[in-house]
Order: sequence, then structure tokens, then C-alpha cells
Amino acid sequence: MQDTSKAQPGFSYSRGFFEDLVDTALDHAKKLGASDAGADASEGSGLSVSVRKGELETVERNRDKSLGVTVYVGQRRGNASTSDFSRAAIERTVQAAYDIARFTAADPVAGLPDEVDVCPVAEQRELDLFHPWPIDSEQAARLALACERAAFAVDKRITNSEGAGVSAQQSHFFSAHTHGFRGGYASSRHSISVAPIAGKGADMQRDHWYSSMRDPAQLASPEAVGRYAAERALSRLKARKISTRECPVLFESPLAAGLLGSFTQAVSGGALYRKTSFLLDSLGKPVFPGHIDIEEDPFVRAGKGSSPFDEEGVRVQPRRVVDGGRVQGYFLTSYSARKLGMRTTGNAGGSHNLTLSSRRTQAGDDLNAMLRKLGTGLFVIELMGQGVNYVTGDYSRGASGFWVDNGEIAYPVQEITIAGNLRDMFMGIEAVGADAYNYGAKTVGSVLVNRMKLAGN
Repeated sequence: MQDTSKAQPGFSYSRGFFEDLVDTALDHAKKLGASDAGADASEGSGLSVSVRKGELETVERNRDKSLGVTVYVGQRRGNASTSDFSRAAIERTVQAAYDIARFTAADPVAGLPDEVDVCPVAEQRELDLFHPWPIDSEQAARLALACERAAFAVDKRITNSEGAGVSAQQSHFFSAHTHGFRGGYASSRHSISVAPIAGKGADMQRDHWYSSMRDPAQLASPEAVGRYAAERALSRLKARKISTRECPVLFESPLAAGLLGSFTQAVSGGALYRKTSFLLDSLGKPVFPGHIDIEEDPFVRAGKGSSPFDEEGVRVQPRRVVDGGRVQGYFLTSYSARKLGMRTTGNAGGSHNLTLSSRRTQAGDDLNAMLRKLGTGLFVIELMGQGVNYVTGDYSRGASGFWVDNGEIAYPVQEITIAGNLRDMFMGIEAVGADAYNYGAKTVGSVLVNRMKLAGN
């Protein structure tokens, strides 16, 4: 566990101080007559610097702190928060939460997680989530300028830029509740990004790239990020429109992570108990073809979706969410699990390091191999709009990418719409590439869907 005797680098408050805040809040809730209570103290700080066309644009420093309190009076719940850490302010916040609970309608499934599901201190793993970046604004600006400069240096057709940025963020928290949970940890997330523009006049194309890691030592170099972003923008010049048709579609790996996110949304407790999902009652049923597996692992060291427990203090564990195409588990909080007559899966706060894979994937299935598997069809590298209906599964998004002919990229395309139904798209996954890409808490290679509708000119 972390040292509680002093604040960690970049923070104003120690873990020990936060423990005292939380205990003070819980003690006061008991004095008021609360049947249960929980409290969470947190602090975050960071630096964000942006540049554009060789000039510094913005320097932002953020620092925030909060104490959140949840109070239960039977099955009535109230919440309140404060950024004032004085004892008087804590007591006022607890009183506010208590008063809200007293006058809120009772909810038969409201309450803290069951004690049997709570993660004890002895089981809380250290997952290497905190790597502070002692970078100042001048150093961050130099990195951002180097990133943008590398993009401009690739080709004279890189004529403009929407800018480059460097961000260094860190936070820590401590949480406890009256069903026996106590825990907290520090974490960090850092990034370098750039968005160059290629071409002039009517033939201008923008693209972007970034690197994001918990440990700044693992970030890609600013030069590598800039060069790749520029190459992506250049590859899209002289884009054409194509006629309306049906064809197979290959989703670039960052976009394929969005397909995985759509599945997660559809089998999450809130959508299921509200009956706003096209995958109702899908447990044990085939949703993907038999070669597809989806695994969740909260314990990946330094993983972006890693955590020793969920936001309710519930145990988390590695599991296979989809096995051979069949759904083996949902994503449930204590509340949504009770609404469904099930048990929490430890997903309060979201999923933990999901990986979608195919049993057919070979080590050599890089992007070129996936283009050959596509044969003739559309390779999508950008999606626009939010055209996903989770009630019906209908899917319609603006898209840009490349037309592929006989396994080779023929020319870039733009101003098209791809459409289908997620149920058909999931079942139509023919292959998953070995070009795995990590997008937040999701990792997946490029995904080939056998058939979708393309609306063009």
C-alpha cells in the first residue's frame, strides 16, 4: 500500500489526510442516523500545453479536489459533494446528503454492494498505475513543437496544422463505506498528439495521431507521432466518392475498438434492465461467430483499464465475457445486478482491459494480410457522427478510408455512409488482425465484417 505519511509528488494531500476526511464523513453520517454511508476523497492535477504552426497557443494547469458523500436512510439515497475540506464543510455536506435521502422516494434495490462482494484490503493488488511526469510548461511546449515540426518536415504538401499538444495528468483517491470497504490508489495518464493538414483548396485532408501511456517513458517519441500523423493525412489526398453498393468492410484497429465498445454498451446492466438494448437476454447465446473471444483482465500491470476493485469497492477478476461467440457475462454494478436478479460483475465505472480476439488469427495477420483477406471492399479509417441505435442495433456512420481492389489499396474515398445492424455486423466478423491496438480499456486488431451497405454518390 502507499505511504500515507506525506503527499506524493505533484499532490497537495496525502492518503492519510484523505482517510481522515472519509472517516470524519462516515462518522458524522452515523451520528445523524444514516443506515449506511460511503465517502470518496480525491485530488487531480495536470498540465496541458498546445501549439499551432510553430507558436505556443495555450498553457493550462488544472488542480481539483472533491469529497463526495452518499448516505442511505433505509432504501432512500442522497448524494452531496464539496471541495472544502474543513470539518464544518464536511458536516454540512453529510447533512445535505442525509436530508436528500430523507425526502427521496425509496428504491427497493438501492444500497451499498453486498458485503460478500466487497474487496478486502488484503486482496487489493498494486498494479503500477502511477508514474508522475515532472514536466514544466517549457519542456511540454518543446515536445509539442517537435511533434508538429516533424509532421511538417515529412512533405511540402503538409500545409497547415490544427496543432499539437502534450498533456500530463495524475490523480489519487481514497474511498470507504459502511459495508467494510477501504481502499484507494494514485494513477496517471500522459499523452502527445498532433493533427496535420495536407493539401490545399478543395483537396485538403486532415488526420491525427497520438500516444497515450501511464508512464511517460513509454510514450512514442514526438517525432514518430508527427511523422505518422503526416503520412496518414497525405495518404488521404485526392480522395474520391464512390457509388452506392454492398461490400465487405475492414475497420482499422482504432475504429474496431469502437465496435467492441458498442457490444459493451449493449450488454451493460443499465441498458439491460431498462430494456434499451438489442442484446436483451443474450447470456449463453451466440452473438459473434464461433471463432471470436472477448476477455476482461483488470490486473494488467500499468493497463489503462486496470484497477484492484471497481468504483463501489467490489472485487474484480479476469474472465471470458464471450467464449466461442457466446456471451458468458454482462457488465453489471450492484444496482443493475439487483434490478436483473443477478450478481454484480465488478463493473461499476466501466469495463477493465477488454481484448477481442479470433481463434483464426495468425501471427502474420498484419494490416497487409487483412487487406488481402478483404479482397475488394472498403477499408475504413475514420467514422463521423453518432448513428448507433442501441435499442434496435441499427448502425449508420459517415466514413472515410480507402477502396481496396484485389487486396491492394486503390485510392482514398470520402463522403460515404456505411450502414448495417450491429447484430448482423457482429455475426459477420470474418477475421481479426494481429495488428492489435490499445484504445483506452479496449484492445483489438483490425476487424473484417463480411458485408455492409455503402451509400455514396
